[in-house]
Amino acid sequence: MSLNSPGSSMKELFLILIAYLLGSIPSALIISKKYFGIDIRDYGSGNMGATNTFRVLGSKFGTIVMCMDLLKGVFAASLYVFIPYYMHNDWDRTSLIVVLGLAAVIGHIFPIFAGFRGGKGVATLAGMLFALQPLVALSCVGVFVIVLFLTRYVSLSSMLAGAALPVFVLWIWRDDVIVYRVFAVAVAVLVILTHKKNIVRLFKGVESQVPILKYRDRRKNRRRNEL
Repeated sequence: MSLNSPGSSMKELFLILIAYLLGSIPSALIISKKYFGIDIRDYGSGNMGATNTFRVLGSKFGTIVMCMDLLKGVFAASLYVFIPYYMHNDWDRTSLIVVLGLAAVIGHIFPIFAGFRGGKGVATLAGMLFALQPLVALSCVGVFVIVLFLTRYVSLSSMLAGAALPVFVLWIWRDDVIVYRVFAVAVAVLVILTHKKNIVRLFKGVESQVPILKYRDRRKNRRRNEL
């Protein structure tokens, strides 16, 4: 990042603080309290994120929370536009976007507006990727959607999408910004580590599936029963 003057450094620190506060907006908690009168953290896995919202409140509200969390990452990472210097310096811009995005993810995991008890930050990370490199983000989202469609496990979809990130960055698009390459590998490792409990439940066969395509499945089951 640019540290040309104390003034510019203060601007960057201010934007990082704003990014953290954006990430701290408790989307799942807001939705669960507004529409159900509950604290989402008292149910399911206890996480305040899209995965647990899918599990507890269903696909409709899970999708809403996922989109809200994703937008937190987009807006946080886009804050670099408020410092003109970064509009014309690709390397420094990428570095600042990564820092802003990570600040938002930290805000999501440890939200100041919700007693520092948040979620895992996968959707917020995806939002940061959309601001940083849309094609890579779309590719990871594609992996997420395909795995979710096939398995209905949000946790497995998140882990495989995270693991795909360094593949897209290092070998397919071959981005040469070192900070971004290191970040991609770190994200893959972080996503796996934050899903350790989910991995155990997957192996035990007790991980919850989201209720997508449930109406189609009901029709299929009815047809089987009729035969």
